[in-house]
Amino acid sequence: MSRLRDLYKSKVVPVLQDRFGYKNVMAVPRMEKIVVSMGVGKAVADKKFLDSAIKDLTVISAQKPLVCKAKKSVSNFKVREGYETGLKVTLRKERMFEFMDRLINLAIPRVKDFRGLNSKSFDGRGNYSMGMVEQSVFPEIDPAKVENQQGMNITFVTTARTDEEGHEMLRLFGMPFRES
Repeated sequence: MSRLRDLYKSKVVPVLQDRFGYKNVMAVPRMEKIVVSMGVGKAVADKKFLDSAIKDLTVISAQKPLVCKAKKSVSNFKVREGYETGLKVTLRKERMFEFMDRLINLAIPRVKDFRGLNSKSFDGRGNYSMGMVEQSVFPEIDPAKVENQQGMNITFVTTARTDEEGHEMLRLFGMPFRES
């Protein structure tokens, strides 16, 4: 079992039960999945960008990403319907906890000028979204071999009903939120 799953069972569940008054352990919010996505708009001009992003996202997530196609044509961006313009990976169970552990303890501390995560990025139902400017903050990626910097969006989907419950759960996992 992963370290964060043990932490969830031993520390997070009792604290959340005490703080929010859950009588049943099954009512305590839990992590459902983590979705990591990349927009690769440069792939319209050169297919090499998409291949590079697929390789990096596969190494970061330990799972092959799904290639997403454009739903609409946008002439300003020179994108037609059906062009491959994005990637996404949905992580669940053990892979989710392993990715979250690496993100919190290795990748986020390597971000330059980091002052904490914005705690206002919740969606109203306990799910949290954040963005990374470059993929080279992950230790699996060799910065010398990175051909082009690529940002990514990371969404933490929880079973929490409110933002307060989701925020408290992620804070107990060790997410470095900015003091507001």
